[in-house]
Amino acid sequence: MKGSTHRRCYCRDPRTGKPLGKNCPKLTSRKHGSYSIRQELPPCEDGSRRSFSRAGYDSLKAAQTDLDHVRALLGLADTDDSEGLAQIGELLEKVADEKAPLPDIEATRRRLSHGLDLTNRLTVGEWLDMWLAGKKGRQSAISRDESNIRVHLKPGIGHYRLDRLRVSHLSEMFEAIAEANVEIAEGNAARRKAVDDLAQIAWKGREPRARRKAMKAAIAEMEPYRRIVGPATRQRVRSTLRAALNAAIAQQLITFNPAAHVELEAGKRPKALVWTEERILYWERTGEKSSPVMVWTPEHTGLFLDHVAEDRLYALFHLIAFRGLRRGEACGQRWTDTHLDSGLITVAKQLVVNGWEVYEDDPKTDAGARTIALDSDTVRALRRHRAQQEKGREEWGSAWVETGRVFTRENGELLHPANVTRRFIELYEEIGLPPIRLHDLRHGAATLAHAAGAGLKDIQEMLGHSSITITSDTYTSLLPEADLAIAEAAARLVPRARATPGDSEPQGDSEAHHAGQPVPNDADPLGDIREINFPSAHAALTQTAPDEESEAG
Repeated sequence: MKGSTHRRCYCRDPRTGKPLGKNCPKLTSRKHGSYSIRQELPPCEDGSRRSFSRAGYDSLKAAQTDLDHVRALLGLADTDDSEGLAQIGELLEKVADEKAPLPDIEATRRRLSHGLDLTNRLTVGEWLDMWLAGKKGRQSAISRDESNIRVHLKPGIGHYRLDRLRVSHLSEMFEAIAEANVEIAEGNAARRKAVDDLAQIAWKGREPRARRKAMKAAIAEMEPYRRIVGPATRQRVRSTLRAALNAAIAQQLITFNPAAHVELEAGKRPKALVWTEERILYWERTGEKSSPVMVWTPEHTGLFLDHVAEDRLYALFHLIAFRGLRRGEACGQRWTDTHLDSGLITVAKQLVVNGWEVYEDDPKTDAGARTIALDSDTVRALRRHRAQQEKGREEWGSAWVETGRVFTRENGELLHPANVTRRFIELYEEIGLPPIRLHDLRHGAATLAHAAGAGLKDIQEMLGHSSITITSDTYTSLLPEADLAIAEAAARLVPRARATPGDSEPQGDSEAHHAGQPVPNDADPLGDIREINFPSAHAALTQTAPDEESEAG
Protein backbone atom coordinates (compact mmCIF):
# COMPACT_ATOMS: atom_id res chain seq x y z
CA MET A 1 0.00 0.00 0.00
CA LYS A 2 1.23 3.43 -0.90
CA GLY A 3 2.62 5.78 1.72
CA SER A 4 4.63 8.99 1.68
CA THR A 5 6.06 11.90 3.62
CA HIS A 6 5.93 15.52 2.54
CA ARG A 7 6.72 18.97 3.83
CA ARG A 8 4.41 21.91 3.78
CA CYS A 9 3.75 25.24 5.47
CA TYR A 10 0.74 27.37 6.17
CA CYS A 11 1.93 30.60 4.59
CA ARG A 12 -0.63 32.51 2.49
CA ASP A 13 -0.39 34.75 -0.56
CA PRO A 14 -0.60 38.33 0.76
CA ARG A 15 -2.74 39.42 -2.21
CA THR A 16 -5.20 36.51 -2.55
CA GLY A 17 -5.06 35.07 0.96
CA LYS A 18 -4.80 31.56 -0.42
CA PRO A 19 -2.31 28.99 1.06
CA LEU A 20 0.96 28.89 -0.83
CA GLY A 21 1.51 25.18 -0.14
CA LYS A 22 4.47 23.73 -2.00
CA ASN A 23 5.01 27.06 -3.83
CA CYS A 24 6.16 28.85 -0.67
CA PRO A 25 9.66 30.27 -1.39
CA LYS A 26 10.69 29.70 2.24
CA LEU A 27 10.44 25.89 1.92
CA THR A 28 14.01 25.88 0.64
CA SER A 29 14.98 26.28 4.33
CA ARG A 30 14.81 23.08 6.37
CA LYS A 31 13.61 25.02 9.39
CA HIS A 32 10.51 26.30 7.61
CA GLY A 33 7.26 24.38 7.66
CA SER A 34 6.57 20.88 9.06
CA TYR A 35 6.42 17.32 7.80
CA SER A 36 3.36 15.16 7.28
CA ILE A 37 2.74 11.49 6.54
CA ARG A 38 0.05 9.70 4.62
CA GLN A 39 -0.46 5.93 4.42
CA GLU A 40 -3.15 4.14 2.46
CA LEU A 41 -5.17 1.69 4.58
CA PRO A 42 -7.17 -1.42 3.67
CA PRO A 43 -10.48 -0.34 2.07
CA CYS A 44 -13.73 -0.23 4.00
CA GLU A 45 -16.32 -3.01 3.76
CA ASP A 46 -18.11 -1.10 1.00
CA GLY A 47 -14.85 -0.85 -0.99
CA SER A 48 -14.27 2.87 -0.40
CA ARG A 49 -10.69 4.03 0.13
CA ARG A 50 -9.30 5.34 3.40
CA SER A 51 -5.93 6.50 4.65
CA PHE A 52 -3.95 7.40 7.75
CA SER A 53 -2.74 11.02 7.80
CA ARG A 54 -0.81 12.91 10.44
CA ALA A 55 0.96 16.28 10.33
CA GLY A 56 3.10 18.49 12.55
CA TYR A 57 6.42 16.63 12.57
CA ASP A 58 9.47 18.84 13.18
CA SER A 59 11.82 16.67 11.12
CA LEU A 60 11.74 14.24 8.24
CA LYS A 61 13.27 11.58 10.52
CA ALA A 62 10.39 11.81 13.03
CA ALA A 63 7.86 11.63 10.22
CA GLN A 64 9.53 8.64 8.62
CA THR A 65 9.69 6.83 12.01
CA ASP A 66 5.92 7.09 12.46
CA LEU A 67 5.29 6.07 8.86
CA ASP A 68 7.41 2.95 9.42
CA HIS A 69 5.43 2.29 12.62
CA VAL A 70 2.14 2.45 10.72
CA ARG A 71 3.48 0.11 8.03
CA ALA A 72 4.69 -2.33 10.72
CA LEU A 73 1.20 -2.42 12.21
CA LEU A 74 -0.28 -3.15 8.79
CA GLY A 75 2.29 -5.94 8.39
CA LEU A 76 0.97 -7.78 11.46
CA ALA A 77 -1.78 -9.34 9.35
CA ASP A 78 -1.05 -11.54 6.35
CA THR A 79 -2.07 -10.23 2.95
CA ASP A 80 -4.74 -12.92 2.69
CA ASP A 81 -6.11 -12.22 6.20
CA SER A 82 -8.90 -9.84 5.25
CA GLU A 83 -10.40 -9.84 8.76
CA GLY A 84 -7.08 -8.99 10.40
CA LEU A 85 -6.33 -6.26 7.86
CA ALA A 86 -9.79 -4.78 8.41
CA GLN A 87 -9.24 -4.70 12.18
CA ILE A 88 -5.89 -2.95 11.85
CA GLY A 89 -7.39 -0.50 9.36
CA GLU A 90 -10.18 0.36 11.81
CA LEU A 91 -7.63 0.76 14.59
CA LEU A 92 -5.42 3.18 12.61
CA GLU A 93 -8.42 5.12 11.37
CA LYS A 94 -9.61 5.58 14.96
CA VAL A 95 -6.12 6.58 16.13
CA ALA A 96 -5.92 9.20 13.34
CA ASP A 97 -9.36 10.65 14.15
CA GLU A 98 -8.63 10.87 17.88
CA LYS A 99 -5.04 12.07 17.29
CA ALA A 100 -4.00 9.37 19.79
CA PRO A 101 -0.49 7.89 20.07
CA LEU A 102 0.26 5.00 17.76
CA PRO A 103 -0.44 1.65 19.49
CA ASP A 104 2.43 -0.56 20.58
CA ILE A 105 3.32 -3.10 17.90
CA GLU A 106 3.87 -6.10 20.22
CA ALA A 107 0.75 -5.38 22.27
CA THR A 108 -1.29 -5.14 19.07
CA ARG A 109 0.22 -8.40 17.83
CA ARG A 110 -0.86 -10.17 21.06
CA ARG A 111 -4.38 -8.75 20.94
CA LEU A 112 -4.72 -9.72 17.27
CA SER A 113 -3.48 -13.27 17.89
CA HIS A 114 -6.00 -13.74 20.75
CA GLY A 115 -8.92 -12.43 18.73
CA LEU A 116 -9.40 -9.34 20.93
CA ASP A 117 -11.02 -6.16 19.68
CA LEU A 118 -8.19 -3.83 18.62
CA THR A 119 -10.27 -0.65 18.71
CA ASN A 120 -11.21 -0.98 22.39
CA ARG A 121 -8.82 -0.82 25.33
CA LEU A 122 -9.32 -3.97 27.41
CA THR A 123 -10.30 -3.07 30.97
CA VAL A 124 -9.70 -5.08 34.11
CA GLY A 125 -13.42 -5.79 34.41
CA GLU A 126 -13.64 -7.07 30.83
CA TRP A 127 -10.64 -9.33 31.31
CA LEU A 128 -12.00 -10.71 34.60
CA ASP A 129 -15.26 -11.65 32.83
CA MET A 130 -13.32 -13.33 30.02
CA TRP A 131 -11.07 -15.20 32.47
CA LEU A 132 -13.98 -16.38 34.60
CA ALA A 133 -15.92 -17.59 31.53
CA GLY A 134 -13.02 -19.84 30.54
CA LYS A 135 -12.09 -21.00 34.04
CA LYS A 136 -12.10 -24.74 34.68
CA GLY A 137 -12.13 -26.57 38.00
CA ARG A 138 -14.37 -27.13 41.02
CA GLN A 139 -17.70 -25.35 40.88
CA SER A 140 -17.29 -24.15 44.47
CA ALA A 141 -13.99 -22.45 43.61
CA ILE A 142 -15.48 -20.86 40.47
CA SER A 143 -18.43 -19.56 42.50
CA ARG A 144 -16.07 -18.05 45.06
CA ASP A 145 -14.09 -16.31 42.30
CA GLU A 146 -17.32 -15.03 40.73
CA SER A 147 -18.39 -13.56 44.06
CA ASN A 148 -15.01 -11.88 44.61
CA ILE A 149 -15.13 -10.37 41.11
CA ARG A 150 -18.73 -9.19 41.36
CA VAL A 151 -18.63 -7.81 44.89
CA HIS A 152 -15.09 -6.41 45.18
CA LEU A 153 -12.91 -6.40 42.07
CA LYS A 154 -15.16 -4.98 39.33
CA PRO A 155 -16.58 -2.17 41.51
CA GLY A 156 -13.10 -1.30 42.80
CA ILE A 157 -10.76 -1.60 39.80
CA GLY A 158 -12.88 -2.85 36.89
CA HIS A 159 -12.71 0.49 35.06
CA TYR A 160 -8.91 0.59 34.81
CA ARG A 161 -7.19 -0.45 31.61
CA LEU A 162 -5.67 -3.88 32.08
CA ASP A 163 -2.24 -2.83 30.85
CA ARG A 164 -2.20 0.21 33.15
CA LEU A 165 -3.22 -1.47 36.41
CA ARG A 166 -0.76 -0.59 39.18
CA VAL A 167 -0.07 -1.65 42.76
CA SER A 168 -1.32 1.75 43.95
CA HIS A 169 -4.74 1.05 42.44
CA LEU A 170 -5.02 -2.18 44.44
CA SER A 171 -3.86 -0.49 47.64
CA GLU A 172 -6.58 2.13 47.20
CA MET A 173 -9.19 -0.59 46.65
CA PHE A 174 -8.27 -2.48 49.82
CA GLU A 175 -8.10 0.78 51.81
CA ALA A 176 -11.64 1.54 50.62
CA ILE A 177 -12.74 -1.91 51.82
CA ALA A 178 -11.19 -1.21 55.24
CA GLU A 179 -13.00 2.13 55.45
CA ALA A 180 -16.27 0.45 54.49
CA ASN A 181 -15.69 -2.06 57.31
CA VAL A 182 -15.76 0.80 59.82
CA GLU A 183 -19.08 2.02 58.43
CA ILE A 184 -20.49 -1.52 58.47
CA ALA A 185 -19.42 -2.02 62.09
CA GLU A 186 -21.00 1.29 63.13
CA GLY A 187 -24.22 0.48 61.26
CA ASN A 188 -24.43 -3.00 62.80
CA ALA A 189 -23.84 -1.55 66.28
CA ALA A 190 -26.54 1.11 65.80
CA ARG A 191 -29.05 -1.46 64.58
CA ARG A 192 -28.20 -3.85 67.43
CA LYS A 193 -28.69 -1.06 69.99
CA ALA A 194 -32.01 -0.08 68.46
CA VAL A 195 -33.21 -3.68 68.61
CA ASP A 196 -32.11 -3.93 72.26
CA ASP A 197 -33.91 -0.65 73.07
CA LEU A 198 -37.05 -1.95 71.38
CA ALA A 199 -36.97 -5.07 73.55
CA GLN A 200 -37.00 -2.87 76.68
CA ILE A 201 -40.22 -1.07 75.73
CA ALA A 202 -43.36 -2.43 77.35
CA TRP A 203 -46.05 -4.01 75.17
CA LYS A 204 -49.15 -2.62 76.90
CA GLY A 205 -50.32 0.97 76.92
CA ARG A 206 -50.93 3.58 74.23
CA GLU A 207 -47.67 5.43 74.75
CA PRO A 208 -45.45 2.29 74.75
CA ARG A 209 -47.21 1.01 71.60
CA ALA A 210 -46.57 4.33 69.87
CA ARG A 211 -42.91 4.22 70.90
CA ARG A 212 -42.59 0.66 69.65
CA LYS A 213 -44.16 1.59 66.31
CA ALA A 214 -41.79 4.55 65.90
CA MET A 215 -38.80 2.41 66.88
CA LYS A 216 -39.74 -0.34 64.41
CA ALA A 217 -40.06 2.25 61.63
CA ALA A 218 -36.62 3.63 62.50
CA ILE A 219 -35.10 0.13 62.46
CA ALA A 220 -36.68 -0.57 59.07
CA GLU A 221 -34.90 2.52 57.67
CA MET A 222 -31.51 1.32 58.92
CA GLU A 223 -29.01 -0.64 56.87
CA PRO A 224 -29.43 -4.41 57.35
CA TYR A 225 -26.75 -6.36 59.19
CA ARG A 226 -23.73 -6.86 56.96
CA ARG A 227 -20.57 -8.89 57.26
CA ILE A 228 -17.18 -7.34 57.80
CA VAL A 229 -14.67 -8.08 55.03
CA GLY A 230 -11.98 -9.62 57.22
CA PRO A 231 -8.28 -10.24 56.48
CA ALA A 232 -8.90 -13.79 55.25
CA THR A 233 -11.55 -12.60 52.77
CA ARG A 234 -9.26 -9.84 51.50
CA GLN A 235 -6.55 -12.43 50.95
CA ARG A 236 -8.99 -14.54 48.91
CA VAL A 237 -9.97 -11.50 46.83
CA ARG A 238 -6.31 -10.87 46.05
CA SER A 239 -5.82 -14.55 45.24
CA THR A 240 -8.61 -14.38 42.64
CA LEU A 241 -7.12 -11.27 41.05
CA ARG A 242 -3.60 -12.69 41.08
CA ALA A 243 -4.76 -15.84 39.27
CA ALA A 244 -6.62 -13.78 36.65
CA LEU A 245 -3.61 -11.51 36.04
CA ASN A 246 -1.26 -14.49 35.82
CA ALA A 247 -3.49 -15.80 33.03
CA ALA A 248 -3.24 -12.40 31.31
CA ILE A 249 0.55 -12.62 31.52
CA ALA A 250 0.46 -16.11 30.04
CA GLN A 251 -1.50 -14.71 27.10
CA GLN A 252 1.02 -11.85 26.79
CA LEU A 253 -1.60 -9.18 27.43
CA ILE A 254 0.46 -7.72 30.29
CA THR A 255 3.96 -8.25 31.62
CA PHE A 256 3.52 -7.36 35.33
CA ASN A 257 1.18 -8.69 38.04
CA PRO A 258 0.52 -5.96 40.63
CA ALA A 259 -1.57 -8.33 42.77
CA ALA A 260 1.62 -10.21 43.67
CA HIS A 261 3.11 -7.08 45.22
CA VAL A 262 0.28 -5.39 47.14
CA GLU A 263 0.72 -5.70 50.92
CA LEU A 264 -2.18 -7.03 52.98
CA GLU A 265 -2.73 -8.06 56.57
CA ALA A 266 -2.21 -11.78 57.00
CA GLY A 267 -5.45 -13.74 57.07
CA LYS A 268 -4.85 -15.89 60.13
CA ARG A 269 -7.10 -18.82 60.88
CA PRO A 270 -9.09 -18.25 64.07
CA LYS A 271 -7.94 -20.31 67.05
CA ALA A 272 -10.52 -22.74 68.34
CA LEU A 273 -11.43 -22.21 72.02
CA VAL A 274 -13.33 -24.49 74.35
CA TRP A 275 -16.56 -23.29 75.96
CA THR A 276 -15.35 -23.04 79.55
CA GLU A 277 -17.63 -21.87 82.34
CA GLU A 278 -16.03 -18.41 82.34
CA ARG A 279 -16.50 -17.99 78.58
CA ILE A 280 -20.13 -19.08 78.84
CA LEU A 281 -20.79 -16.49 81.55
CA TYR A 282 -19.16 -13.76 79.43
CA TRP A 283 -21.24 -14.79 76.41
CA GLU A 284 -24.45 -14.75 78.47
CA ARG A 285 -23.67 -11.22 79.73
CA THR A 286 -22.47 -9.65 76.47
CA GLY A 287 -23.63 -11.90 73.65
CA GLU A 288 -20.04 -12.05 72.37
CA LYS A 289 -18.09 -15.25 71.76
CA SER A 290 -14.43 -15.43 72.76
CA SER A 291 -13.49 -16.68 69.27
CA PRO A 292 -15.29 -17.19 65.96
CA VAL A 293 -14.53 -20.90 66.46
CA MET A 294 -15.84 -22.34 69.73
CA VAL A 295 -15.77 -25.99 70.77
CA TRP A 296 -18.03 -27.80 73.21
CA THR A 297 -16.58 -29.66 76.14
CA PRO A 298 -17.15 -33.44 76.25
CA GLU A 299 -19.96 -32.78 78.73
CA HIS A 300 -21.67 -30.42 76.25
CA THR A 301 -21.29 -32.93 73.42
CA GLY A 302 -22.67 -35.69 75.62
CA LEU A 303 -25.69 -33.59 76.59
CA PHE A 304 -26.38 -32.78 72.96
CA LEU A 305 -26.11 -36.38 71.76
CA ASP A 306 -28.30 -37.61 74.64
CA HIS A 307 -30.89 -34.97 73.70
CA VAL A 308 -30.97 -35.92 70.00
CA ALA A 309 -30.74 -39.70 70.49
CA GLU A 310 -34.20 -40.21 68.96
CA ASP A 311 -33.79 -37.69 66.15
CA ARG A 312 -33.77 -39.03 62.60
CA LEU A 313 -30.30 -37.51 61.98
CA TYR A 314 -28.77 -38.67 65.26
CA ALA A 315 -26.23 -40.94 63.55
CA LEU A 316 -25.06 -38.08 61.31
CA PHE A 317 -24.35 -35.81 64.29
CA HIS A 318 -22.72 -38.72 66.13
CA LEU A 319 -20.45 -39.43 63.15
CA ILE A 320 -19.32 -35.81 62.85
CA ALA A 321 -18.85 -35.41 66.60
CA PHE A 322 -16.56 -38.44 66.95
CA ARG A 323 -14.91 -38.93 63.56
CA GLY A 324 -14.75 -35.34 62.31
CA LEU A 325 -16.40 -35.56 58.88
CA ARG A 326 -17.16 -32.31 57.09
CA ARG A 327 -20.83 -31.47 56.69
CA GLY A 328 -20.79 -32.10 52.94
CA GLU A 329 -18.90 -35.36 53.43
CA ALA A 330 -21.44 -36.67 55.93
CA CYS A 331 -24.39 -35.67 53.72
CA GLY A 332 -22.73 -37.28 50.69
CA GLN A 333 -21.61 -40.52 52.38
CA ARG A 334 -22.74 -43.62 50.43
CA TRP A 335 -23.62 -47.04 51.80
CA THR A 336 -21.26 -48.62 49.25
CA ASP A 337 -18.40 -46.75 50.97
CA THR A 338 -19.58 -47.68 54.48
CA HIS A 339 -18.32 -51.01 55.84
CA LEU A 340 -19.88 -51.59 59.24
CA ASP A 341 -18.69 -55.20 59.63
CA SER A 342 -15.07 -54.08 59.41
CA GLY A 343 -15.72 -50.77 61.20
CA LEU A 344 -14.50 -48.55 58.34
CA ILE A 345 -15.91 -45.82 56.12
CA THR A 346 -14.35 -44.39 52.96
CA VAL A 347 -14.92 -40.71 52.28
CA ALA A 348 -15.22 -40.60 48.49
CA LYS A 349 -17.88 -37.98 47.72
CA GLN A 350 -19.40 -34.86 49.23
CA LEU A 351 -22.44 -32.67 48.63
CA VAL A 352 -21.62 -29.04 47.83
CA VAL A 353 -23.96 -26.05 47.95
CA ASN A 354 -23.75 -23.46 45.16
CA GLY A 355 -26.23 -20.71 45.99
CA TRP A 356 -29.05 -23.06 46.99
CA GLU A 357 -28.36 -25.76 44.42
CA VAL A 358 -26.78 -28.98 45.71
CA TYR A 359 -24.46 -31.09 43.60
CA GLU A 360 -22.08 -34.00 44.17
CA ASP A 361 -18.35 -33.42 44.06
CA ASP A 362 -15.11 -35.08 45.05
CA PRO A 363 -13.67 -34.38 48.51
CA LYS A 364 -12.27 -30.92 49.16
CA THR A 365 -8.63 -32.02 48.78
CA ASP A 366 -6.79 -35.12 47.62
CA ALA A 367 -6.15 -35.87 51.29
CA GLY A 368 -9.92 -35.61 51.87
CA ALA A 369 -10.42 -38.95 50.08
CA ARG A 370 -9.62 -41.17 53.05
CA THR A 371 -10.65 -44.22 55.06
CA ILE A 372 -11.65 -43.71 58.70
CA ALA A 373 -11.95 -46.29 61.45
CA LEU A 374 -15.18 -46.32 63.45
CA ASP A 375 -15.55 -46.97 67.15
CA SER A 376 -18.10 -49.54 68.30
CA ASP A 377 -20.59 -46.88 69.48
CA THR A 378 -20.58 -45.22 66.06
CA VAL A 379 -21.03 -48.60 64.32
CA ARG A 380 -24.06 -49.35 66.51
CA ALA A 381 -25.52 -45.92 65.77
CA LEU A 382 -25.11 -46.48 62.02
CA ARG A 383 -26.64 -49.98 62.19
CA ARG A 384 -29.67 -48.57 63.98
CA HIS A 385 -29.90 -45.76 61.42
CA ARG A 386 -29.78 -48.27 58.54
CA ALA A 387 -32.62 -50.26 60.07
CA GLN A 388 -34.68 -47.08 60.39
CA GLN A 389 -33.92 -46.19 56.77
CA GLU A 390 -35.03 -49.64 55.58
CA LYS A 391 -38.29 -49.20 57.47
CA GLY A 392 -38.78 -45.80 55.78
CA ARG A 393 -38.08 -47.34 52.34
CA GLU A 394 -40.86 -49.92 52.94
CA GLU A 395 -43.32 -47.26 54.12
CA TRP A 396 -42.72 -44.99 51.10
CA GLY A 397 -42.82 -47.89 48.64
CA SER A 398 -42.57 -46.79 45.00
CA ALA A 399 -42.31 -43.12 46.07
CA TRP A 400 -38.96 -43.81 47.71
CA VAL A 401 -36.06 -42.02 45.91
CA GLU A 402 -33.04 -44.31 45.75
CA THR A 403 -29.86 -42.22 46.14
CA GLY A 404 -27.67 -44.77 47.90
CA ARG A 405 -26.83 -42.25 50.60
CA VAL A 406 -26.42 -43.09 54.26
CA PHE A 407 -28.27 -39.94 55.34
CA THR A 408 -31.31 -38.79 53.38
CA ARG A 409 -34.61 -37.01 53.69
CA GLU A 410 -37.66 -38.98 54.81
CA ASN A 411 -38.38 -40.11 51.22
CA GLY A 412 -34.77 -40.97 50.38
CA GLU A 413 -33.90 -37.74 48.55
CA LEU A 414 -30.56 -36.02 49.10
CA LEU A 415 -30.19 -33.96 52.24
CA HIS A 416 -29.64 -30.25 51.76
CA PRO A 417 -26.57 -29.40 53.88
CA ALA A 418 -28.04 -26.03 54.87
CA ASN A 419 -31.13 -27.75 56.30
CA VAL A 420 -28.88 -30.05 58.33
CA THR A 421 -27.19 -27.00 59.83
CA ARG A 422 -30.57 -25.42 60.60
CA ARG A 423 -31.73 -28.61 62.34
CA PHE A 424 -28.51 -28.77 64.35
CA ILE A 425 -29.02 -25.23 65.67
CA GLU A 426 -32.64 -25.94 66.58
CA LEU A 427 -31.65 -29.03 68.57
CA TYR A 428 -28.89 -27.50 70.68
CA GLU A 429 -30.93 -24.35 71.36
CA GLU A 430 -33.70 -26.53 72.80
CA ILE A 431 -31.47 -27.43 75.77
CA GLY A 432 -29.67 -24.07 76.05
CA LEU A 433 -26.17 -25.14 74.99
CA PRO A 434 -23.70 -22.38 74.04
CA PRO A 435 -23.64 -21.74 70.29
CA ILE A 436 -21.27 -23.47 67.90
CA ARG A 437 -21.35 -24.13 64.16
CA LEU A 438 -22.00 -27.61 62.87
CA HIS A 439 -18.45 -27.49 61.50
CA ASP A 440 -17.22 -26.95 65.07
CA LEU A 441 -18.31 -30.50 65.93
CA ARG A 442 -15.41 -31.41 63.64
CA HIS A 443 -13.12 -29.25 65.76
CA GLY A 444 -14.47 -31.04 68.80
CA ALA A 445 -13.68 -34.44 67.26
CA ALA A 446 -10.07 -33.31 66.75
CA THR A 447 -9.91 -32.07 70.34
CA LEU A 448 -11.30 -35.33 71.73
CA ALA A 449 -8.87 -37.40 69.66
CA HIS A 450 -5.98 -35.20 70.80
CA ALA A 451 -6.99 -35.53 74.45
CA ALA A 452 -7.33 -39.30 74.02
CA GLY A 453 -3.68 -39.50 73.01
CA ALA A 454 -3.84 -39.33 69.20
CA GLY A 455 -0.87 -37.67 67.52
CA LEU A 456 -1.21 -34.77 65.11
CA LYS A 457 -0.46 -37.03 62.15
CA ASP A 458 -3.30 -39.36 63.15
CA ILE A 459 -5.67 -36.40 63.52
CA GLN A 460 -4.56 -34.97 60.17
CA GLU A 461 -5.44 -38.23 58.43
CA MET A 462 -8.75 -38.52 60.27
CA LEU A 463 -9.80 -35.01 59.25
CA GLY A 464 -8.41 -35.25 55.72
CA HIS A 465 -6.12 -32.23 55.88
CA SER A 466 -3.53 -31.68 53.16
CA SER A 467 -1.20 -29.99 55.67
CA ILE A 468 -0.45 -30.88 59.26
CA THR A 469 -0.04 -27.13 59.93
CA ILE A 470 -3.79 -26.65 59.54
CA THR A 471 -4.39 -29.45 62.01
CA SER A 472 -2.05 -28.09 64.65
CA ASP A 473 -2.94 -24.39 64.27
CA THR A 474 -6.71 -24.59 63.98
CA TYR A 475 -8.25 -27.86 65.13
CA THR A 476 -6.47 -29.01 68.27
CA SER A 477 -7.61 -27.06 71.32
CA LEU A 478 -6.55 -28.72 74.56
CA LEU A 479 -9.41 -29.63 76.84
CA PRO A 480 -9.19 -27.79 80.16
CA GLU A 481 -8.91 -31.07 82.07
CA ALA A 482 -6.00 -32.27 79.96
CA ASP A 483 -4.33 -28.87 80.13
CA LEU A 484 -4.63 -28.86 83.95
CA ALA A 485 -3.16 -32.35 84.22
CA ILE A 486 -0.19 -31.32 82.07
CA ALA A 487 0.36 -28.21 84.22
CA GLU A 488 0.34 -30.31 87.40
CA ALA A 489 2.70 -32.86 85.90
CA ALA A 490 5.09 -30.13 84.77
CA ALA A 491 5.13 -28.63 88.26
CA ARG A 492 6.25 -31.99 89.68
CA LEU A 493 9.43 -31.89 87.61
CA VAL A 494 10.96 -29.36 90.03
CA PRO A 495 11.96 -30.93 93.42
CA ARG A 496 10.99 -28.74 96.37
CA ALA A 497 11.96 -28.98 100.05
CA ARG A 498 8.91 -27.05 101.14
CA ALA A 499 5.47 -26.32 99.77
CA THR A 500 4.64 -23.06 98.01
CA PRO A 501 3.03 -20.81 100.66
CA GLY A 502 -0.52 -19.65 100.10
CA ASP A 503 -3.55 -18.36 101.95
CA SER A 504 -5.37 -21.67 101.96
CA GLU A 505 -2.43 -24.05 101.41
CA PRO A 506 -1.59 -26.37 104.30
CA GLN A 507 1.85 -25.70 105.77
CA GLY A 508 3.95 -28.69 106.60
CA ASP A 509 5.58 -31.73 105.10
CA SER A 510 6.10 -31.50 101.36
CA GLU A 511 4.97 -35.07 100.73
CA ALA A 512 1.83 -34.49 102.77
CA HIS A 513 1.11 -31.42 100.69
CA HIS A 514 1.62 -33.22 97.42
CA ALA A 515 -0.55 -36.08 98.55
CA GLY A 516 -3.59 -33.84 98.35
CA GLN A 517 -2.84 -32.68 94.80
CA PRO A 518 -4.11 -34.36 91.65
CA VAL A 519 -1.33 -36.19 89.83
CA PRO A 520 -1.79 -37.90 86.44
CA ASN A 521 -2.04 -41.68 86.59
CA ASP A 522 1.12 -42.12 84.54
CA ALA A 523 3.17 -39.57 86.50
CA ASP A 524 5.66 -40.43 89.23
CA PRO A 525 4.68 -38.57 92.45
CA LEU A 526 8.34 -37.63 92.89
CA GLY A 527 8.36 -35.76 89.61
CA ASP A 528 9.45 -38.40 87.05
CA ILE A 529 6.88 -38.44 84.26
CA ARG A 530 6.98 -41.56 82.11
CA GLU A 531 4.10 -40.94 79.69
CA ILE A 532 0.86 -39.00 79.68
CA ASN A 533 -2.17 -40.38 77.87
CA PHE A 534 -5.59 -38.86 78.44
CA PRO A 535 -8.52 -41.07 77.53
CA SER A 536 -11.49 -39.24 76.10
CA ALA A 537 -13.69 -38.03 78.91
CA HIS A 538 -16.53 -37.89 76.42
CA ALA A 539 -17.22 -41.60 76.06
CA ALA A 540 -18.41 -42.10 79.61
CA LEU A 541 -20.70 -39.10 79.39
CA THR A 542 -22.33 -40.04 76.10
CA GLN A 543 -25.34 -42.31 76.02
CA THR A 544 -25.38 -44.21 72.75
CA ALA A 545 -28.72 -44.31 71.03
CA PRO A 546 -30.27 -47.77 71.57
CA ASP A 547 -30.61 -50.14 68.64
CA GLU A 548 -32.66 -53.26 68.07
CA GLU A 549 -29.87 -55.65 69.05
CA SER A 550 -29.16 -54.00 72.37
CA GLU A 551 -32.84 -53.81 73.27
CA ALA A 552 -33.32 -57.45 72.41
CA GLY A 553 -30.34 -58.49 74.52
